[in-house]
Amino acid sequence: MTTEKPSKAAFFDLDGTLLSCNLVTTYAYYARNDRSIVKSAYQFAKVLFTVPIFFGLDLYSRTLFNEVFFRAYKGMHRDRLVGLADDLFEVTLKPSIYSGSKALLDETRAQGYRNVLVTGALGFTIRPIDLYFGFDEIICNHLQFQNHVATGRVMPPLVAENEKATIIRDYAVREGIDLTRSCAFSDSTSDIPMLTATGNPVATNPTRRLRKVALERGWPIVTLKDQGSGDTSYFPPFLRNPLQAADR
Repeated sequence: MTTEKPSKAAFFDLDGTLLSCNLVTTYAYYARNDRSIVKSAYQFAKVLFTVPIFFGLDLYSRTLFNEVFFRAYKGMHRDRLVGLADDLFEVTLKPSIYSGSKALLDETRAQGYRNVLVTGALGFTIRPIDLYFGFDEIICNHLQFQNHVATGRVMPPLVAENEKATIIRDYAVREGIDLTRSCAFSDSTSDIPMLTATGNPVATNPTRRLRKVALERGWPIVTLKDQGSGDTSYFPPFLRNPLQAADR
């Protein structure tokens, strides 16, 4: 007997949406923990020096930011990146998870949504995150390696901006997902294409610019920070109302 897959999905961004860390803080962890003290100090100093540049790139284009930023991994060994992933999660990522994130995913799952992570983060950092949240599907970026050493390039397609929406639409066709009954959660205007690919976009811990867009378009705005255990009042309306959720 086979179990039918849900016909609706909840698509989640990661950085800024479910947790406060980002690609820069993740790389900084790897830079600080290089086996060579000299190299570690150099890499970490380089991160600090280039933060303003990366911030400007991110405002201009998330895709361009990712392409440029991932070059910093050039020369790093795959085993080292994978081997430090659990420590990265425990030391840096897990403490940054917003208090309301896990309950939100538990609720979408309980209401029949297929939970899908759609993130620009790199694949070797995702396994512990997946174990914590229990996603049904992971869509993320993957570094290119040659002889187990990172080239600084990303395997196409690069998961960011418009490409996220394209990936979601292709995924929906392949998996039989009804996007009009689905929902998407993100904090950034760079994910507007992803949000509008579904029938229920939710501005989640939104930046000032996304909050403005959400208010103009009548989208729900939710905050996952500082939510008490058992409190569901911050869920978007279509999740708080069981009858409305059942109709979707």
